[in-house]
Amino acid sequence: MTELPIGCRVAVIRLRSLGDCVLTTPALEILKRARPDLRIAVVVEDRFRAVFERNPDIEVLFSPNWRELRGWFPEFCLNLHGGNASARLTALSGSPQRAGFAHYRWQRLYNVQIPRAQEILGEERTVHTAEHLASAMFYLGAPRVEIPRARLFAAGRPKTRAYAVIHPLASAADKTWHAAGFLEAARYLHESLGLDPVFIAGPGEDLADFREYRTLAGAPLGEIKSLLSGAALFLGNDSGPAHMAAAFGIPVVAIFGASDPAIWHPWRTASVVIRNPDGIQSVAAEQVVEALERMRVHA
Repeated sequence: MTELPIGCRVAVIRLRSLGDCVLTTPALEILKRARPDLRIAVVVEDRFRAVFERNPDIEVLFSPNWRELRGWFPEFCLNLHGGNASARLTALSGSPQRAGFAHYRWQRLYNVQIPRAQEILGEERTVHTAEHLASAMFYLGAPRVEIPRARLFAAGRPKTRAYAVIHPLASAADKTWHAAGFLEAARYLHESLGLDPVFIAGPGEDLADFREYRTLAGAPLGEIKSLLSGAALFLGNDSGPAHMAAAFGIPVVAIFGASDPAIWHPWRTASVVIRNPDGIQSVAAEQVVEALERMRVHA
């Protein structure tokens, strides 16, 4: 990194996956702190673009269009995504320096190969996704610093009654706690903690089970950012909105199924992770209510 010219154009490829996009922002902050002169672009699918909007570390956002990227003339291209599509973008970027983790496919495309995070950090343990992504910056020459919280930037929200955001859905059945449990937790939030529950879901997802409360399904990601930025608490499955809440410093109660909490727990916010070895459906409502009670002191 110290060898990059002043004002160097650096393209960072992070195409999709909400949680991964959010957890890329600490790495970008480390990069920009180390080299404030760098001009940083992020290549991301349009549906996740809002994650990076308003971020002062980023000069420009590109859709995954290689012609558009190549026309920006990046001098350094850093692939933090992996996979075929991001490898193709890296190859077609026109950048003379192309970096990616050594375990990525199409290794011949990268003339800077980044080793495993454990090698960079000097610790043989399971690393969090934020640590994994930030380790690339340390390898490239950024000073070793404490990895910061993820950062999102949202438009302000008008003052309303205190509320909690609940995300009751997930990408797979083994990551989705049952609706009855979320409803019991919502009643506790409303009746005992004085927080209005707001249920959220992505496009095409059904919140009919929760219609006795306010629901917001399929809203633009920018609107979800604004909603989360003003919340007092967040409750949800292990999924992207939990990482968004953590980025705003919101207290989080996250219910885990098959995923490893060491890799995916809410990063640098007050949180409780609930997991049952018998599977997510075995998590008891009492466990979740107790966790919400513990988090109320941070709200």
